[in-house]
Order: sequence, then C-alpha cells, then structure tokens
Amino acid sequence: MKTHKDMKKVLIIPALGALLFVGCSPKGYVLEGNIPHAADGDVVYLQANPRAVPVDSAVVTDGKFKFTSPEADGTPMYLIYSISDRANASYAEFYQENGKLKAAMVKASEGRSIVTGTPLNDIAAEFNKGQDAIASKYSELEESLKDAADDAKAAIQAEADKLDAAYDENVAQAIEKNITNRFGAALLLSNYYSMAPDKVTDLIGKIPQEIKEGNNSYDRIAENCAKQVATGPGQKFTDFTLKTPEGKEVSLSDFAGKGSLVLVDFWASWCGPCIREMPNVKKAYADFNKKGFEIVGVSLDRDEQAWKDAIKKLDLPWKHMSDVKYWECEAAKLYGVNSIPATVLIGPDGTILERNLRGEKLYAKIAEILK
Repeated sequence: MKTHKDMKKVLIIPALGALLFVGCSPKGYVLEGNIPHAADGDVVYLQANPRAVPVDSAVVTDGKFKFTSPEADGTPMYLIYSISDRANASYAEFYQENGKLKAAMVKASEGRSIVTGTPLNDIAAEFNKGQDAIASKYSELEESLKDAADDAKAAIQAEADKLDAAYDENVAQAIEKNITNRFGAALLLSNYYSMAPDKVTDLIGKIPQEIKEGNNSYDRIAENCAKQVATGPGQKFTDFTLKTPEGKEVSLSDFAGKGSLVLVDFWASWCGPCIREMPNVKKAYADFNKKGFEIVGVSLDRDEQAWKDAIKKLDLPWKHMSDVKYWECEAAKLYGVNSIPATVLIGPDGTILERNLRGEKLYAKIAEILK
C-alpha cells in the first residue's frame, strides 16, 4: 500500500523558470496576510521559489503583514516565513494577479497555507482543499491498516485504492477544465509524467501561445511524449548499447526479439520506489525465467560502485547494463523515461507489448503470455 508520503504531490506552481508569463499593462495587487504563529518583528519574504533570493519582504505586526506590488502579470510567487526554523516554517504559493489577495498562513507541519481573492488563486485553493481532504482520509486508512485484522485488510486496501483513483481523477479533470489558463498549464507541468503521452500532447496543443511563450518546458515534454509513443505498445523495440557491470558492451538486441519475453527495467540504486518494487520483479523472474522470460536492468545510477553494490545486495540475477549517466542515460532518453521505476515489456518477436507494468499487473501479464 502506498504511504501518505507517496501520494502525488500536486504543485499548482511549478519550479523556478517553469512558467514565465507575459502580461499586459499590470495594475498590481495588494496582498494582506495573517500569520498567527509569528512574533512581532518577524519577516515574511516574497520569492520566485523557495530557494530564490527574496525580491521583497514585510514585517509582521500583530500577526499580520502586507505586500503591495505593481507586478500582476501572472508570474507564480511564494510567501516564505521562517525558513531557518523548520518547526514553525510556513510558505504559500500564489499567482500574481490584479486585485486584493488574502493569505492565511499556518505552520507547514499543520496544514497548507493558502492565498485567495483572485480567480486563479481561488481555483487553486479550492482544488487543493479537495485534494488535501482525500490525502487526509488516505492517511487515516493507512494508520488503520497497521492494526487491522487480516480479514479486514482487503476492504481497507480497496477503499484506499478508490481514494487514490479519485485523487488522480481530480487532477486529470482540473487540468482538462483549466488547460487554457495558467493554473491548468502549471498543473500539467507537475503531473504530465503520470499521464498517457498522447493525452499530454493533446493538452499541450490547447495551451494558449502567450502562456507557452518563453518557456521551453512544453516543447521538451512534447518531444519526450513523442519518444514514448514511438516506443509504445505495437512498436518494434528501439535498440541501444550500454555496458555491463564488468565493462563489456552489450545491446538490447542481444536479448530482445530472439524468442524470449523480455522486460526492460529502468531503475537505480538511489530510487526508493525501485527498491521496493524489486521483490515483485524477482518473483516474476523466479517463476517465469525457465519458461522464456528475461529481464534487462537498465540503471540510471551515476555512481558505478553504488550500482554494482546494489545488484549484489539485492541479489538481482538477471542481465544488467548502464552508462552511469543518471537522467542523461541514453537508453532512458530513447524511451522517453521521465520517472522510475519504469518498465518496457517486449514480446518474443521484438514488438513492445506494454509499458510501466508493475507488481501484480506485471506478474499477471507475464503469466497470461507464457501460460
């Protein structure tokens, strides 16, 4: 079962530089904030992102602060309080829109700080309120599962799966509904990796040019989606050559398209979800290897020794290859891999059958093919 921490963290404001919008004759905004846990004389900063140099600051008096800015071109910004004191730190992300904004700041450990008062900020606040409610219920189920009787665990897990699906569906619907505004465009940038590549390409095409202008993220994502489609189900596998842990050059074509069912498993020693998935992969290999199932592990490690040590520690008996280039791995780029673990299942004739199967779904598919 996923932990609460594993649930997708939807960012309504993307990373630094992700969205730099061009505005027209901004009138500016006034942002008034409440921050009850701050002392008089404390400072709240205005920053382009949590790690950026502050562009403005405001002193707290009686739990209140105020910013006035002529910039109201839609540029995403952050309010940051007490970044050196993690126990009491607060931050709020918002869009710089014309109008009067209200910020309700709380300790990050106690909830989400929000900014409201303008259309996009109100949309974002309402969306996050719903997602936070789902995440809270999911966390409660997670806790109840720990002490649940064995005969009750299946029902709890089923309910958790429903919440997880609802969370994802809310994201998809919000993107679809808002793709022509800055909130929807930002939400797509934060979640495209979990969506079907053809759907992502379609959504990017709906984003107004003035939003995409000056931001190459959309072109990069579209290019990556094209690679995923080119290496998707029904396509012949794309070959690549990397090195084994022993330093010998080896190609995917040495294994794929030669009569065996081949799973290309993109992973890394530093990837927690990859390590947690390995027992499932090992079970599939143990049960089906003698029936014509092979695995080719492609590591996105950047430390060669860490890669070799992980293979030994985890006891992974299949074929392994890497160029030790981290996210610049040539094989990963060819297949449009943007998150790991990622898998590509290749049929005996070299045709790609499925992508990103894991756990029970992976096992069931292999069993179906090799029955």
